[in-house]
Amino acid sequence: MARRFLTRLLRARLWVLRLRLWVSERLRPGEAEVTLFWAALIGALGGLASPLFRAGIHGVKYLFTGGTGSLAEVAASLGPWQRVMVPTAGGLLAGLVLHFGVHFARGKKSRDYMEAVTLGDGVIRSRPTLVRVVSSLFSIGSGGSIGREGPQVQLAALIASTVGRWAEMPRPRLRLLVACGAAAGIASAYNAPIGGALFVGEIVLGSIAMQTFGPLILSSVLATVVARIFLGGEPLFEVPRFHLVTYWELAPYLGLGLVAGAFAPWFLRLLESASSFFASWPVPVFVRMTAGGLVVGLLSLKVPDVWGNGDSAVSAILSTNLVWTALLTLLAFKLLATAATVGSGAVGGVFTPTLLVGGIMGGLFGIPVHEAFPLVTAEPNAYALVGMGAMLAATTLAPLTAIVILFEMTLDYDIVLPLMLACVTAYTAARAFGGRSIYAGALPSLPPSSITPIDTILVRDLMRADPPRIEENARFQTIVETFVTHRHHNLYVVGRDGRFRGVIPLHEIKPFLNDPELGKLAIAQDVLREEFPSVRPDSTLRETLQRFEGHTGERLPVVDEHHVLVGSISKSDLLLTLAGNRP
Repeated sequence: MARRFLTRLLRARLWVLRLRLWVSERLRPGEAEVTLFWAALIGALGGLASPLFRAGIHGVKYLFTGGTGSLAEVAASLGPWQRVMVPTAGGLLAGLVLHFGVHFARGKKSRDYMEAVTLGDGVIRSRPTLVRVVSSLFSIGSGGSIGREGPQVQLAALIASTVGRWAEMPRPRLRLLVACGAAAGIASAYNAPIGGALFVGEIVLGSIAMQTFGPLILSSVLATVVARIFLGGEPLFEVPRFHLVTYWELAPYLGLGLVAGAFAPWFLRLLESASSFFASWPVPVFVRMTAGGLVVGLLSLKVPDVWGNGDSAVSAILSTNLVWTALLTLLAFKLLATAATVGSGAVGGVFTPTLLVGGIMGGLFGIPVHEAFPLVTAEPNAYALVGMGAMLAATTLAPLTAIVILFEMTLDYDIVLPLMLACVTAYTAARAFGGRSIYAGALPSLPPSSITPIDTILVRDLMRADPPRIEENARFQTIVETFVTHRHHNLYVVGRDGRFRGVIPLHEIKPFLNDPELGKLAIAQDVLREEFPSVRPDSTLRETLQRFEGHTGERLPVVDEHHVLVGSISKSDLLLTLAGNRP
């Protein structure tokens, strides 16, 4: 009687273990699902960076001017001396924050998110980053000719890095999460979820493989949703309905792409020359930034639209047909203001100023074209819209990103054909004229061998220490419970000395669940598979890839010279490392 009771009890317990194993195998999230969860969380948190940062800019602007409109409108409403003093004072305060913020940052430099993703370990330190973000608030809020997207993206990447480190993510996944934060920042800044993911994939990672692009998309979408809750879902720029008058008009758009591609390298050289000029001054950074603000203030006496990143000027160009003299004046003054702000060391982005320069060039190009062929060409503001995308493609060398972002900014499908043609032409022309990406300077100058990880990064740099394991004499119940706790298809088996003995495949234990008596007697050694590939901690990624070629599993055990199990390496982490580093 007692034996029958124990047999039924054992059978019931095995049924419970079987049920737990079934639930674990089908419902417990794997590594890909966990990565998507963290990408979604980072997207939601990164989406908050946009409204918070904009609120900070509005607060600084109100503190300096008492105005609530756009920076260009506020500048036009101020007296001459205020137009000069506000950017000057803003540059001084922004420079002082950088100068004295070194003590708060404990002497550590802020790592750009592009460097943290492509070459670093995904760690972005909070103190130096926050110092730069606060400095950018004073520069942008006081009328500096620079964009807000740079510090906003850096702030979202900082959030991602902090969350990833708190979750103790391995280095490849931490870098991917920082990339997700950057995508969230771009998407929320420009209301462009696809463009945000493409920007990071094409420019930062250099890859749009689904291993990385899926999390980027999810993060961008959730960031856009959160930003729209606070800022609304309207397109960034309100533009008249675009239409292609005739297919012959594609020829002028091709010409516009050539002009943008030829001008882009000169625009970048202007910014680099301004930076070199200010850097040659043997004075503290706050003196240089004060001088940069003074230049912006003096230029605004003639053209108030030089204040800010140029979004209001872009809206004016797209909604009205300005005369060529006004466009030419705005182009010259905006170039000087942007060069002074960027060159003096102000923290910010040049994404929107680049769009403005492209819009002005497009308008200047479209005026004579429309006057010469009024019946077969569109109004000049249509060329201004396409010129924005062409200039963006030529300066970033990322035509796909430029096409998608301009489309998402306008939500006008008819612009796609001329926009595609102009962007690809501008990209090709910029490369032909020796142009490079405006973001190339964000990465340190390192030899190509240090960027290619396949022969330089070792397994010990990616492996996870202390993987789940059991001893070779472990009972069957322990085997099942370990499989339930850790969703792996292969369970590592070690001896008492820690030496790797082999693995237990998940499918090998299923027959034992149907036979209680057999399960009661079985131990790990009975279902052990001794032949299983492994790698050493000093193996290169090339060698590890070769091992994975003949192995369908997700991970491989890592053993030392004494065949002691010291860790495991994941195929996903390996692929993420390769996708995040360019040869």
